[in-house]
Amino acid sequence: MLQTRGPRPQTSAGWQPRPILGIESSCDETAAAVLDGKGQILSNVISSQIAVHAKFGGVVPELAARAHLGMIDMVVNDALAQSRLMKNNLGAVAVTRGPGLAGALLVGVNYAKALSYGLGIPLVGVNHLEGHIASAWLADPTFPLPCIVLVVSGGHTHLYRRETDGRCALLGCTRDDAAGEAFDKGAQMLGLEYPGGPAIDRLARQGNPVSISFPRFQLRRNNLEFSFSGLKTSLLYKLRDMNTPDRAEQTADLAAGYQEAIVQVLVATAFTALTQTGLSALAVVGGVSANSRLRALLKERAEREGIRLALPPMAYCTDNAAMIASAGRHALLTDLQSIRDLDIQPTLYIEPIHTPA
Repeated sequence: MLQTRGPRPQTSAGWQPRPILGIESSCDETAAAVLDGKGQILSNVISSQIAVHAKFGGVVPELAARAHLGMIDMVVNDALAQSRLMKNNLGAVAVTRGPGLAGALLVGVNYAKALSYGLGIPLVGVNHLEGHIASAWLADPTFPLPCIVLVVSGGHTHLYRRETDGRCALLGCTRDDAAGEAFDKGAQMLGLEYPGGPAIDRLARQGNPVSISFPRFQLRRNNLEFSFSGLKTSLLYKLRDMNTPDRAEQTADLAAGYQEAIVQVLVATAFTALTQTGLSALAVVGGVSANSRLRALLKERAEREGIRLALPPMAYCTDNAAMIASAGRHALLTDLQSIRDLDIQPTLYIEPIHTPA
């Protein structure tokens, strides 16, 4: 999670729990949050860039970086004001260092560096994926370990086993598109607005999920991977073969069937991982975990099979800084190190550990 290169390291050994500021700027949301010394959320402020990128149908990296530059100081000050704390009350700063858009990450990391130097407090570089994983414990601090964690967002579809020491073993991931990307591209083909995931979710409620069939990626034995490229191609061909009146009349059914194919694969694979590992706790995090159909299927199956399920509240599903602060706080309370001279890592991943037998 943390980077430890550079000439001026400051170890976290002996760090006393104090309020921590989290900063998130990996993509198209500028966010800041403050947690108190016990890890309770005092504030969680998010500035969305949807209006900036909507006309382009997706995130434009240069525009995202410019928007972060214009908003980050205001967002941090809002988070501090809502927490009723001053900057000199902070005991540490946690910031996303990757993965994400390089220009966007630079804005957050450089701001956090300046704040850390100015206040003389530790700076923690957080892996964005580990931030999402930490969100499962924000609303349910007693959620058990070890457990299975499904991280599902616009850029990631990863399945992990999280151990009691907090480390993660990668069990499987997507071979091509992430689930969130499949939602966005499907929405574009259907002529829906950006962002595509929420748009499909809303429209699918008006459609019949079994009226139009879509292919599901079939797991091979002991394989916990995902694939959504064939699903996108299937939607493309169905639309190509429809005349304009039929497309207009069946858009809701197309959205419902397409969504069903994505969420059923996510649920089936996550529960296969539970069966293979013998675990009985599942956390599903990331932006796609806000999908209403996915949440309904997860809750239904978890209740039926006696699985303890963690689904973060909506405010912590999409990119936010509370999860970054929480992951950073956990790092400071372990034997990991903090350093102010950290670098961004746009292609950062969670370092693998050996999967327990």
